[in-house]
Amino acid sequence: MDREYMGLFGSNNKTEQVVKKIRPTVVKTQNVAKEIIEIAKRNGVSTGSLDFDILEVQTYTRTNKDKIESDWEERSKNELRELDDATEILNQNFEIKQIYEIEIYSKEDNDVFKNFHAAVGANATKCKVYLSIKAGSEAISSPKFEEDFLNYIKKSKIRAGILVDIFEEMVPEVVSRVSALAKVDGKIGYDKNQTILISDAYEPTPTINDELILHYDKENTLGQKNENERVDYSNRGFIHSVVEGDLLMEYIKPKKGKPGRNCRGEYMEPPEPEVKHAPDFTVNETIEIVDNKDNVLYRAKTSGYISLDGKVYQIKSDMDVGEISFKTTGSISTGLDSDVSLSVKENDSQKDAIGSGMEVEVSEIDIKGNVGPNAKVHAKRATIEGQTHKTSEIKANDLTINVHKGTAIGDNIKITRLEHGIVEGKKVEIVEAVGGNIRAKDIEIGICASYVKATASRLIEIQKLQGSENVFTIDPLMQKDKQEGLGENKHEIDELRVSVEEIKKEVDKYKKMIKDNTDSFNEIKKRLMHFKQNGIKMPEAFVTKYKQFTKAQEHLEGITNEYRVKNDKLHLLTTKTASFQDNIVDARIINRDRWIGHNELIFKLIEPPIELSFKPPEGSPDKIFAVVETDEGVFEIQAVHQ
Repeated sequence: MDREYMGLFGSNNKTEQVVKKIRPTVVKTQNVAKEIIEIAKRNGVSTGSLDFDILEVQTYTRTNKDKIESDWEERSKNELRELDDATEILNQNFEIKQIYEIEIYSKEDNDVFKNFHAAVGANATKCKVYLSIKAGSEAISSPKFEEDFLNYIKKSKIRAGILVDIFEEMVPEVVSRVSALAKVDGKIGYDKNQTILISDAYEPTPTINDELILHYDKENTLGQKNENERVDYSNRGFIHSVVEGDLLMEYIKPKKGKPGRNCRGEYMEPPEPEVKHAPDFTVNETIEIVDNKDNVLYRAKTSGYISLDGKVYQIKSDMDVGEISFKTTGSISTGLDSDVSLSVKENDSQKDAIGSGMEVEVSEIDIKGNVGPNAKVHAKRATIEGQTHKTSEIKANDLTINVHKGTAIGDNIKITRLEHGIVEGKKVEIVEAVGGNIRAKDIEIGICASYVKATASRLIEIQKLQGSENVFTIDPLMQKDKQEGLGENKHEIDELRVSVEEIKKEVDKYKKMIKDNTDSFNEIKKRLMHFKQNGIKMPEAFVTKYKQFTKAQEHLEGITNEYRVKNDKLHLLTTKTASFQDNIVDARIINRDRWIGHNELIFKLIEPPIELSFKPPEGSPDKIFAVVETDEGVFEIQAVHQ
């Protein structure tokens, strides 16, 4: 529980020199603090210079009926303990008060608590009261310390207007613990601030006002913060994706709290709940309603995006918008697995269907028009019937683009016209390429103009060549994962080769040593057997040499096994490295047309790590090119039949 302390009364930190002493005065009062202030004022002294002794505490209770006040009845300490029964305490007609008979006098210099600085504090409701002891406080132990400390707590509470002898079940244990420490050390001291609970009454249960929580919208009301903690107003959550089972909305039902009574004896009646957000909408069959005791939950029964049509909430999967721009929708992000299919209708060639800087992430998207500068589109399937800006980025597993100038990344990519754009995929089909950079496993180009750079790991095929200055490259390590795989492979091979060579040297060394000493070992073994059979004590030198030779044999067996295992792994990794290059033998660059202008074919080998280049002569009818091993370790690019 958060403790909001409210200082009620405390001793002064500064040691005050008492100049004037007052005559001890006995008073009977409900408000001890007020009496001390009045006596101090009458006598011209400070309240901090005064103390008091408790002579008697009288506790009175009554239970009024029908708003008619009943007579006060005095209760004993035992009866007060019975008041902890919540039935009577939490009765709103029940009242309790205490009257204290005290003797007020000037503080004595020999007071054991004169250097003990503490104040009584309470939480906001005053249902929990604490003794806050300040760092540096100390008190000297005495035969009556336990009684004195209990009296100190009671006086502190009475000064603060807190009832005593009730709601304080924890006090005896607190007093006992502190007194035991004081007895052991001769005093009690505090190096740091400490807070001790000294009264605990009946905390009221707060009233709960009704509330409607839109879980689907709670992060996107005004936009999301970017990595620099600035609100990105382009991401305003125009549509909100949901997944089956998601909690969409929650209505918290109003509930009146339960009453309490604080440590001053005051009854605490909770207010009536406010009802301002009762649902005025309905839902269709795509949303489940779960009506609980304390709330009503609205959960998605399917995936898609949440839509409010009039007063009806529902989940849809298909959505049509005119355009996606800063002014209209802002960026849209529903996630690739949201099952949201978006259709952007704007098809004016002079306008952008996806506006500048917009980011879109949906499951599927069909864009009738253009994608603007710095726009990003990410989907499982995307179709763009217009053109992409050179600074735009499109990612999709299945991607179809009419005119492409930006960056396209995906698995299966089809482009009608490539105009100096970048394409990275697995299988790429381009009807017409006018410049551009293409990287894929398989590349097919219908009409190839000039300044096209195409890099594939398996196939580049051109139907009609109409330009020059093109570079067609076969690179088995084009894909990043293969590059990383080969790098890791080579690193492990290098380490293994060093290790295998070192072990091989050690194996040879031990083999030679054992071979050179086998005859003498057999002689020692024979003589030891003779000694043993005849009960003769075996010479220590013979036994030592026998053990040394045996250990050498065991060590040789161990390192031989290690050599075999590591050598087998080295062979496996070397074979794996070779497999990275196997594909290049089957890779092809095909031009179904005649060669014109200046074009270059490149094949990159892994082992040996060389790059082969060939420039087909203009007019050459050769159509299919591959890498051929003409001699062992010698490779050339040659025209082949298939």
